[in-house]
Amino acid sequence: MTRATQQPRGVTLLGSTGSIGLSTLDVIARHPQRYRVVALTANTQGERLFEQCLQYRPEMAVLLDPAAAEELRAKLRAVGLTTQVLSGLEGLTTVATLPEAAIVVAAIVGAAGLLPTLAAVRAGKRVLFANKEPLVMCGHLFIEEARRSGAELLPVDSEHNAIFQCMADGFRAGRAPAAVRRIYLTCSGGPFRSTPVEALARVTPEQACAHPNWVMGRKISVDSATLMNKGLELIEACWLFGVTPDRVEIVIHPQSIIHSLVEYVDGSVLAQLGNPDMRTPIAHALAWPERIESGVKSLDLLEIARLEFAPPDRRRFPCLDLAYEAAAASGTAPAILNAANEVAVQAFLDRRIGFTDIPQVIARVRARLPAGRDVQLDAILADDAAARAEAARAIAVLERPVQQGVR
Repeated sequence: MTRATQQPRGVTLLGSTGSIGLSTLDVIARHPQRYRVVALTANTQGERLFEQCLQYRPEMAVLLDPAAAEELRAKLRAVGLTTQVLSGLEGLTTVATLPEAAIVVAAIVGAAGLLPTLAAVRAGKRVLFANKEPLVMCGHLFIEEARRSGAELLPVDSEHNAIFQCMADGFRAGRAPAAVRRIYLTCSGGPFRSTPVEALARVTPEQACAHPNWVMGRKISVDSATLMNKGLELIEACWLFGVTPDRVEIVIHPQSIIHSLVEYVDGSVLAQLGNPDMRTPIAHALAWPERIESGVKSLDLLEIARLEFAPPDRRRFPCLDLAYEAAAASGTAPAILNAANEVAVQAFLDRRIGFTDIPQVIARVRARLPAGRDVQLDAILADDAAARAEAARAIAVLERPVQQGVR
């Protein structure tokens, strides 16, 4: 059967109203003969989800809040759409396992996406990981469940997708790649790579969210400013590519053109280059092993002219050391790190603590909450909850009015 005569593959998009969700829908809209939207979900953006339902006519839609879901249901009914509206975690799990959806894009920010993403893996879907937290929290479990169900775990993070593209054929998540010596994770360095360290305490949420190269949500923007995003990606890379933390090196690359590199034992270094646009890795993972048009502008190397690299300043970015320590400790340490970071970042966005308090909160939680060795789901969720409670106590100690921004 040729592609032209095949039915479009169904896609469930967990987190359709965020930046990844919008980019995914843009790619899907370019290939109606290949893909159809089966289900869309959102946290609180009911109006945007309503507009997406009007455009893409999914079979199902999910909002976390039952009252918001009922409002969406009434609005869809009023315009004659038959989209079924569900709510809560149960609704997310339902659409993540629909028989009609061959592909599930996991783009829910933070730990909230853990359980529906795990359900999709257990159902044997092609799962496109756009949120790193599930693999950070319990990568071992995801790898084991994928082996059991036959699910395909494909990375959409630009860095991990770049590594994936530089790997030899036959890649399977969690399998140590043959002849790979080192993986290089690149990062732009965020908005504060040259800001005086002593000025970082005065950073405002608005400044932290103003990423120089990427358009992202607020939480991931703050993570990029602290480089915790890169620390979480380090842990994710260890699980996805079956390597130890000492074989992953983080490199600052301000232009965000080389998205990551893989070094082989023969001295070859393969790199994936492209404009900083998430539609490239999304299109690659959707169509793999084929290639499809993504809408991304062609890369002009002559216009870029130069590519720069530098090691990250660990004094400026203490979250990196915290992430390396958690990766080496394994067990529930990554889940504790992730939970503490989520709570600390939200407190910073709420102006309850300062920018430099974020790594302090995480360090306090890690020091006071020993990581467990049990990596089963119940143990991970228990340590996740304990870490959030401990982070709240640490924030109460540090809480103070935030000063004005960096000058």
